[in-house]
Amino acid sequence: MTGAEGKAAQRGTVLVVDDEEGVRASVRAILEETCDVLEAGNGAQALEVMKTHEIDLVMLDQRMPGEAGIDVLPRIKAADPSTVVVIATAVRELRTAVEALKRGAYDYLTKPFDVDDILMLAQRAIDKRALEREVVGLRSALSGSPADGSGGAGAFEGMVGRHPEMVRIYQVVTQIATTPTTVLITGESGTGKELVARAIHARSGRRGQPFVAINVAAIPDTLIESELFGHEKGAFTGAHARKLGRFELAHGGTVFLDEIGTLRLDLQAKLLRALQEREIERLGGVRPVSVDVRILAATNVNLRNAVRAREFREDLYYRLNVVPIHVPPLRERREDIPALVEYLIRKLARECNREVRGVSAGALDVLTRYDWPGNVRELENVLHRAVVLARSPVIHLQDVPLDVAMPETGSRLGEDVGPPLREAMEQFERQYILRVLEGAGWNVSRAARLLGVHRNTILTKLSGWGIQRPGTGEGRSLSL
Repeated sequence: MTGAEGKAAQRGTVLVVDDEEGVRASVRAILEETCDVLEAGNGAQALEVMKTHEIDLVMLDQRMPGEAGIDVLPRIKAADPSTVVVIATAVRELRTAVEALKRGAYDYLTKPFDVDDILMLAQRAIDKRALEREVVGLRSALSGSPADGSGGAGAFEGMVGRHPEMVRIYQVVTQIATTPTTVLITGESGTGKELVARAIHARSGRRGQPFVAINVAAIPDTLIESELFGHEKGAFTGAHARKLGRFELAHGGTVFLDEIGTLRLDLQAKLLRALQEREIERLGGVRPVSVDVRILAATNVNLRNAVRAREFREDLYYRLNVVPIHVPPLRERREDIPALVEYLIRKLARECNREVRGVSAGALDVLTRYDWPGNVRELENVLHRAVVLARSPVIHLQDVPLDVAMPETGSRLGEDVGPPLREAMEQFERQYILRVLEGAGWNVSRAARLLGVHRNTILTKLSGWGIQRPGTGEGRSLSL
């Protein structure tokens, strides 16, 4: 079967919503050879039909007794954001049609209908829905995560972990993704706030549209307004042509504002307008520009304190913080570190074309015990270096940077108050014995001779640390 034949054989479902039976019959006659056609006489009936049928295209009349089509439109999109909605209107109601497009309509038809227009719109809607299903299926397969958000092999849209706080994040993302709700994502630097934002976008009705990420703190203060909202020709020295800002480039999609707490107060007011009025003004412009974007924001600072200090607008804070999501630091979910290590080593080995497949017990032990002040980003950087420099298919303790393997002798050495002497000595002893064991291929007798102690001493210490020798079939997994 050719691609054209495959498309022709694919039937979609069209719901015609019009109070005139003659109009519904006409559309049915046009489409029934290629589509399954359902009918509804008003908005309430349409919503009832959608409860029991999966609809690809809704042809929605604007003028109906009772609730107008433009008022039914948001309720239809809320019931199924991926459903394509086309508004049917008279020529004199083009202003209403434009407003419908702003509210999420895919297109509009003017009465009397043109047969070819109806056939083309129906096919475009069915193709669009089929492509979206294919993209979702591919994304789920690549992430190892089923579309129901259960996480599959431990990953949810690129996020890894089974800690209760992470599971709660997956649940919230699944609940809010298909809504237009604004979300404020908080957490320390490197915890994966952008991953949360991308997961929301990927599971929303906007997933086929742009996701534009903006690190507000990384853009020079003199350029931030132009970068966000664009500028007109001649707006300032060097503005030789009109430039569209990130908001216009993301039209129909999602804007992710990272480090939102660093945004200037005057631009906070403009952002608030964009949220409330769904329009922006280019720098040097004289008229507003309508934009349809969903805004997600993230911060690693306490915005409540910034509001109290008058460094952040209170009205903007409450407008952004409709649904808060907090991403916990890695040190508070240490049980997720082995799974993260496995996931990242496989990913980095593939990207770097390296034959690295696992991590030793000693290396995994120190990676799990380390506090990771830079969170997942720091863990990925450490593993990146280890994967590139590893001399075997398994990352060993000697491949782990010293400030991670022995943090008490690294970052804390310059502090006025360090750990108690006994604790520091135990830390050193632990890492030293593990290094010798790995160097001896985990031959306890040989390591004991090198260390000048009885082999039972090593076995007792390993037992106390909860570390099993490779090949015992117990304890931590030593390979991936």
